[in-house]
Amino acid sequence: MKGTYLGEFEEVVLLAVAIRSGDAYGAAIVNEIEQQMDRAVSLGAVHSALNRLQEKGLVDSQMGGMTAERGGRRKRLYTVTAYGRRALEEIRQLRNQMWDAIPRTAWS
Repeated sequence: MKGTYLGEFEEVVLLAVAIRSGDAYGAAIVNEIEQQMDRAVSLGAVHSALNRLQEKGLVDSQMGGMTAERGGRRKRLYTVTAYGRRALEEIRQLRNQMWDAIPRTAWS
């Protein structure tokens, strides 16, 4: 993953795609982020982040089936790629390492 920079929002979107495994489409990702983080996000911002993540090879997408609730339109479903999973693991490891490096006296 070295060389691939992920901003905070991209990381959050990538995590939401992983959480919604198998059912990660734009509106569901927005709902997941809002529920998990108690933070309002726009569908447009999520779609922009998804496009960047796809360009970086961290997510893949395919068209889902048509649904009556969407007037017969299809959803674009996103999945985390193997590269995306490795990126998330590296991010988690780095964050934990940095948290562990905070001196105990810093919290006094």
